[in-house]
Amino acid sequence: MTASLLPSAQASHFLRRWIDADASRPAVLARAAALSLTAHALSEMLQTEIDAGMPLPRAMRRVRNLLIAALIERDLGGVADLAEVVAGMTLFADFAIATHLQALQEEFEALHGVPTGEESGLAQRMIVLGMGKLGGGELNVSSDIDLIFVYPENGETAGAASQKHLSNHEFFTRLGKRLIAALSEITEDGFTFRVDMALRPNGASGPLVASFNMVEQYLIVQGREWERYAWVKARAVTGLPGDVAELGAIVQPFVYRRYLDFGSIDAIRTMHGQIRAEVIRQETRHPERSDNVKLGRGGIREIEFIAQVFQLIRGGRDAALRERSTRTVLQTIAERGLLEADVVAGLQAAYTFLRNLEHRLQYVDDAQTHAVPQTDAERLCVAQMMGMADSAVLLAELARHRALVATQFDSIFSDKRNGAALPGEDAQAAPAPVALCESDGSDVVTARLESLGFDTPHEAAARLLLTLQSSRMQSLPEASRRKLLALLNASLPLLAAAVDNRAVTLGRLLDFFEAIARRAAYLALLTEYPHALERVIRMMSASNWAAQYLTRHPLLLDELLDDRTLNATPDWPAFAADCQAQLEATAGDTERQLDVLRELHHAQQLRLLAQDLEGAVTVEQLADNLSQLADILVAQTLQAIWLTLPSRHLPAPRFAVIAYGKLGGKELGYASDLDVVFLHDDDDPEAPALYARL
Repeated sequence: MTASLLPSAQASHFLRRWIDADASRPAVLARAAALSLTAHALSEMLQTEIDAGMPLPRAMRRVRNLLIAALIERDLGGVADLAEVVAGMTLFADFAIATHLQALQEEFEALHGVPTGEESGLAQRMIVLGMGKLGGGELNVSSDIDLIFVYPENGETAGAASQKHLSNHEFFTRLGKRLIAALSEITEDGFTFRVDMALRPNGASGPLVASFNMVEQYLIVQGREWERYAWVKARAVTGLPGDVAELGAIVQPFVYRRYLDFGSIDAIRTMHGQIRAEVIRQETRHPERSDNVKLGRGGIREIEFIAQVFQLIRGGRDAALRERSTRTVLQTIAERGLLEADVVAGLQAAYTFLRNLEHRLQYVDDAQTHAVPQTDAERLCVAQMMGMADSAVLLAELARHRALVATQFDSIFSDKRNGAALPGEDAQAAPAPVALCESDGSDVVTARLESLGFDTPHEAAARLLLTLQSSRMQSLPEASRRKLLALLNASLPLLAAAVDNRAVTLGRLLDFFEAIARRAAYLALLTEYPHALERVIRMMSASNWAAQYLTRHPLLLDELLDDRTLNATPDWPAFAADCQAQLEATAGDTERQLDVLRELHHAQQLRLLAQDLEGAVTVEQLADNLSQLADILVAQTLQAIWLTLPSRHLPAPRFAVIAYGKLGGKELGYASDLDVVFLHDDDDPEAPALYARL
């Protein structure tokens, strides 16, 4: 936390105007800045204004202004950090939404009755979803709030005959309009929050509120890739707990795929390109808005994209990545080893710097701005607010952070499909390879394979065309066919450069492509990570068993992305702990626990296979490792099953698994079965039956 070199009232025109408007405000500000900010403290501030005769909307605006003033005072004074500022703004937004909604709901129910579910007969409450930075708990000091209004069921209001009854949809539509007005209308005290409803289903052209059924139908039928990105942040600010849980069950399958979804990279790349194009257009029209720390190159949005692409790819399989906070997700990414710890530390530092800078830009006039000012005087003021002596230091530090973010963003999102040279080649000198097309006949394909050094080009061409022209391939969506053909064209030079048994390896590779063709995520993975495709080809060339293993378990492609993990010496205590943690996290879901055991076994076996094929381990080391893998999985399975037995009488079973054969001698192979016998040593009268079930 770095204190401003300027007094807060001198740095912030907003703060100076607010203080000068009332002689009592310096004392009020001093008390507010000393408070620990809680919902109770906000409630007391609001009640003070209401007791002074202010109506709720005006009282809320006055609390908002006091809160902003207190945060400016604390932040520029070096007392508050970024976490406190964004948490304080998020807390206030939640408080303002919930308070206004409760008051309006009571007013509307007095006029129209209680909205009631047509099927359940239960009273209905509107769920206000906070999206974007509000949803993530990282709201700016001068931000708008992105909201979506949802209610559980259609039906009608129920009440006295004298009341004017409405459909639930009309009730909540009117309620939503009034809530927006209560928050965003500009009065003599300003506004509480600007409200943006553009993220709702069908955007500005869609209804203001949506029932659960409508949300579900929309996400299934029309939900677009960018909306998955938006819904990652969705958080219920209001609503009954049961309704919120039901809505979560509707949204989660749309946002988080059960498989590893590498197609998200291209979707976010496209969305980022559109945002950047719009920023450039705006900067061209308004040069004073250039140097945007949020949407510009290496800015806040790129850090958010980096965090969220890992969420979209892996969040369906790793619940820890479903956090809404960018900072928390980055930390999880480091813990999972998805990015180097020092890279994540750099991204975290850049995020903190950019968000602090963004706040200081907004402190000046309480304006929703993200652009570094263009005049020397204004830049000097912002630099001093950041605790820096002059604007040159500020701009140098800004450039350093943005360069780090841009480099990391490019390493993840750069399009690897165009202009890539083969390993060892000069990218500029490499001639463009001749690409095969779907319409190419046998002569063209044969000539292409012959030019690549295939010793039996006619036979290889016939096998390739058999795959491309098969009914299975022809029935694929056009986008999948294009990706598959692009992968094939990328694979042929790799086959020619890396292997001797080209025709045999091509046949194995085509079998593999046929197996994954309907899973766009796998095609996207190999497209986005060409080095994974290279490793697939090397493994398939080296071993038919490896080729069959990958073809049966394409989920393991993810293991080929990181050479550090793939080539690392097994850490068996860490593996056992991870296995136990995953089994405990899925307790009660037997099918998922079985999947966990299979996935862990297959992934570790693939790592051992890769090391074996690279000659990195001896036969004895491999057998020891495969045997250790079996030992751990047997032990973990045993304990997991024991915990499912309702009649167990001990925390751990008095039960042994005795290994014979290759497992007993620690000579296990890839496809070995386990020869075992079971023994128990327990005097409990129910022990024989219990251990038989175990």
